[in-house]
Amino acid sequence: MIACIGLLVGMLLPAVQRSREAARRTHCQNNLRQVGLALLHFHDNHGSFPASGWTKVGPGNPYGKYVGWRALILPLLEQANLQDAYDFELHWWEGTNPATGTIAVSTFRCPSVPAGPAVLAAVPKPPRPALTFPAPLAPTDYEAVMGVQPASIDPVRYGTSNRFAVMHRNSQVRMGDIRDGTSNTIMVIECAGRPQTYRMGRPMAQANDQGLGWVDSEGPFSLDGSNADGSLEGCTPAHGCQYAMNRRNDNEPYSFHTGGIHALFADGHVQFLAEQLDLLTMAALCTRAAGEVVDLSRT
Repeated sequence: MIACIGLLVGMLLPAVQRSREAARRTHCQNNLRQVGLALLHFHDNHGSFPASGWTKVGPGNPYGKYVGWRALILPLLEQANLQDAYDFELHWWEGTNPATGTIAVSTFRCPSVPAGPAVLAAVPKPPRPALTFPAPLAPTDYEAVMGVQPASIDPVRYGTSNRFAVMHRNSQVRMGDIRDGTSNTIMVIECAGRPQTYRMGRPMAQANDQGLGWVDSEGPFSLDGSNADGSLEGCTPAHGCQYAMNRRNDNEPYSFHTGGIHALFADGHVQFLAEQLDLLTMAALCTRAAGEVVDLSRT
């Protein structure tokens, strides 16, 4: 009898785990949908999407400070009180802003991501000095993808005029600027677990100096591509860096879901992209006006 019970438990446990992960994956997808609605509302209110990070005066950033896109959309995520606590007259790391950044925003978290080490300090990243925080910064698992790195992907196809996505540094991109189509252009993607670094699910000893928390403006990144085990990035497809996701999370697309990753597109829809998606197709999705033709129904 005990052996039979053990056998039944062994048979049921994987099904229960799959069911729980399916629920977490749906929750993650819904989070990104909310983020997408907030970004679209921001566009309606300001005439452009927010920059991935501001370093000068722009929509939502009247004082020209270093501020990230998540702080700009807080009221559109029913977090108006939290934005009221954020001081836009200061950089994100100054004054009480780090304390504001310790307050968790559940919409910025994927429930499949394991808890990581507390972020209580950061190395200098000029003009930001070395920092210590009054409490652990609240993390984020979603980040703006700024475009592609031409030298890492294809320097013939991509250059300074066509390498960008919707949200990049100091950008003011309008719907009409997304010439590749809003349904074919990624705005935000999973880059989960930062600043703890991971290689194919394995936590590594070193920490990242970007993606410190939702309040950090310096976490957005451009696509490079990784090699098979995640030990290298940006070495070009010809030299093995041909994988688009889930090899390494230090500023590359990364999730803790089996088989792929969620991406938020400029029209507001969220799609689960399979790990088998080739790097050049992912690159095409990460640019807004490079003229590529993409058919995700065939991937």
